[in-house]
Amino acid sequence: MSAPSVPLVHPRDALFESDERAPTLPVCDHYAGVEVRMRKALALQAELGPVFDVTLDGEDGAPVGGEVEHAHLMAELVDSTANHHDRVGVRVQTVDHPAFEAMVDTVVARAGARLAYLMVPKPRHLQDIEQAIAAIDAASRRHGLGRSIPVHTLIETHGALREVEAIAALPRIESLSFGLMDFVSAHRGAIPHSAMTAAGQFSHPLVVRAKLAIAAACHGRGKTPSHCVVTEFKHLNALQDAATRACREFGYTRMWSIHPDQIRPIVEAFSPTTAEIDLAIQIIEAAQQAQWGPIRHRHQGQDQLHDRASYRYFWHVIERAHRTSLHGQAQLPVEVSARYFGT
Repeated sequence: MSAPSVPLVHPRDALFESDERAPTLPVCDHYAGVEVRMRKALALQAELGPVFDVTLDGEDGAPVGGEVEHAHLMAELVDSTANHHDRVGVRVQTVDHPAFEAMVDTVVARAGARLAYLMVPKPRHLQDIEQAIAAIDAASRRHGLGRSIPVHTLIETHGALREVEAIAALPRIESLSFGLMDFVSAHRGAIPHSAMTAAGQFSHPLVVRAKLAIAAACHGRGKTPSHCVVTEFKHLNALQDAATRACREFGYTRMWSIHPDQIRPIVEAFSPTTAEIDLAIQIIEAAQQAQWGPIRHRHQGQDQLHDRASYRYFWHVIERAHRTSLHGQAQLPVEVSARYFGT
């Protein structure tokens, strides 16, 4: 009589405690602030799928004096049929802006149930973020919202960078983004303009230091580090190079887009290669059959030992392949996607 088969445990349950699971956000965060561009971004997201988030911009996108009216428009879009995947966030004004609380209240009142996140720009220190979170949560209670809205913030001031570990440790924070342009400008000309370019931002020591500090703080606290913009939006090769370096060398798992043409190159750069995906599937399937005990796997003519430490890495590769699959261009085999993600 054959021994009864043992149920296979899902990798997420076998390899991670519940508090170890970092948010699995889309790898691209696309910003749009003008109404026609916001609507186009939502239409493109509906076409390509939730491989990128759309952030409706109420900071740079709002007319001066018309911030609250712009908040009404953004809330309407988040709560509309144009939001197919519920992966739309809103950037509000800074916490010290006169319209901040009114913008937060407007967006939460109309669209809080469907809002993917609120982005808070330019905190000067930890206290600014704590104040912003308190205002967001107060608005949620005031409008009877039965959820805590995820909060994202930009690290782009000296004070925020000094306190980046404490900011990343806040339970309500989901993602930290690096604000390259404001960070360079805050150095009063001591950092040259070249450090704002696609290539130069990876070579200036002060900028590199900031990027690494943000990425390390996020990974240490289970949050998502989001890389800054590339302003040469028509130079797609430069964008591809920058996105690849951000992902492969600097540990970022997400990146901003400021033009629709940037979305696909960012998604592609943050996608694992076919060889990486194939190897990850082989190892995770063998580990699952071994009930997550150590295995020996032959790769490129060499026997390699793998255990739960490397299993975690390879599971993240599979998750990233799933998150970067465009509509009609799935990276995972159908049976693998169905087995692990139900799709």
